[in-house]
Amino acid sequence: MMGADTIDLAEEQRAKARAWFESLRDRICTELETLETEAPAALFPGQPATFSYKPWTRTTGSGGGTGGFLLGGRLFEKAGVHTSSANGKLTPEMAKAVPGDGKQLDYVSTSISLIIHPRSPRVPTVHMNTRFLSTAQGWFGGGADLTPMLPDQRGEAAPDAQAFHAAMRRACDAHDPAYYAKFKEWADKYFFLPHRGQARGVGGIFFDHLNTGNFERDFAFTRDVGSALLEIYPRIVRGRMQEPWTDAERQQQLATRGLYVEFNLLYDRGTMFGLQTGGNIETILSSMPPLVSWS
Repeated sequence: MMGADTIDLAEEQRAKARAWFESLRDRICTELETLETEAPAALFPGQPATFSYKPWTRTTGSGGGTGGFLLGGRLFEKAGVHTSSANGKLTPEMAKAVPGDGKQLDYVSTSISLIIHPRSPRVPTVHMNTRFLSTAQGWFGGGADLTPMLPDQRGEAAPDAQAFHAAMRRACDAHDPAYYAKFKEWADKYFFLPHRGQARGVGGIFFDHLNTGNFERDFAFTRDVGSALLEIYPRIVRGRMQEPWTDAERQQQLATRGLYVEFNLLYDRGTMFGLQTGGNIETILSSMPPLVSWS
């Protein structure tokens, strides 16, 4: 069991992180709804979609969260922006895999996660999550990565990849000049499908168990990762949503989405952690694309 002092500190830190994640969720959802209205009607007919919000309660431990869902939009075929906050218990095996003494099973956590699947194959998919978790000690983890759908966009030299990585680099460099190279390499290794021998997309950054001993410093970095995503992704969308696409490009998009499904079901840590600790199945699996194909 956590001691009283450890519980008080963890709850205080979690409250700060939770407030930020929820405010970031609201700003991201507002921006995506704005993009829905801005999309050119000639390419994206119909009425702009808005988010619906579904609160949920954990079936184990205590806490819950709010799932934000945008479905069947003009510009965004599917988007999920979710926040959660929980008190729970790790399995002994999970406790040994995280920072701490390996014996502390009780934890507190809070997080934001998002996945955006655009309708146009010329607009890349994006994913981000950041989280705070505390057992015997607390840490931050998460990251953001971009998944273009078309072959000519799926290289690090492509314009969208360059812009996305530049935004992540700025977020990292503001805190530690070593962060970007370290976290980019981590993302390149993490978002890789060994059975396919290829990456899910063009990467980004990924970090975990970040605890420098200074909560405020680590929290500030985590906030800047979220802010970087909110700045760069709408800019990429606005640069691409004026472009028409072909049926062949749509079929390529559906095939590339297959990589997304395979990664999330086979390798994604967040999916596994959520399912193993009593998370909300609807929000966990909302990362799945609405339509996908395998040849």
